Amino acid sequence: MTILTTARLRLEPMSDEHLQGLFEMNRDAEVMRYITGKPDTIADTQAMIDRVQARWAEWGYSWWTFIERETGEIVGAGCVQHLGRDRANPHELGWRLRRDRWGRGYGSEAAIRMAAYAFDTLDAPQLVAFCDADNRASSHVMEKLGMRFRATERWYDFDGSVYGITRDEWRQGLGAPGAAGAPERQSPPMK
Repeated sequence: MTILTTARLRLEPMSDEHLQGLFEMNRDAEVMRYITGKPDTIADTQAMIDRVQARWAEWGYSWWTFIERETGEIVGAGCVQHLGRDRANPHELGWRLRRDRWGRGYGSEAAIRMAAYAFDTLDAPQLVAFCDADNRASSHVMEKLGMRFRATERWYDFDGSVYGITRDEWRQGLGAPGAAGAPERQSPPMK
């Protein structure tokens, strides 16, 4: 199983040792507002970990736990999976963060690293992300990645916004600046 790192985060494949930290995040109603609409019980979080571990075994990728390198605390989770959890569908990025870490750029930082992994290691032809249309924080991360709105569709039992980017767009620098596979953007010359 693959561990990913960023400047501030260590992304470890989700495991039983992460249960308490993930539960602390998932039991927050505001964190889960656009995901399930209700806080998790500890049994819900354990069931999530069990599903994720089965996907790691089957696919070789799934959900990571985000560990803040400076503190060692669990601050979020994110994934490369398939939309609708069906391998016939495109690869999907997803993420969630502990509320006290919102607004610090961790979502974008982790999403850029997971996107680079999907394109460079998994050779995904495209990536999509899905969120509730009212979840501006998530759609903002998608836009920062270079993803564009594609459609309103029904996934995971609710209608939401699908954003996407192709591998070619990512590699041509249309993805997030500074991401692996996406060169730094330069400002246009002043006239």
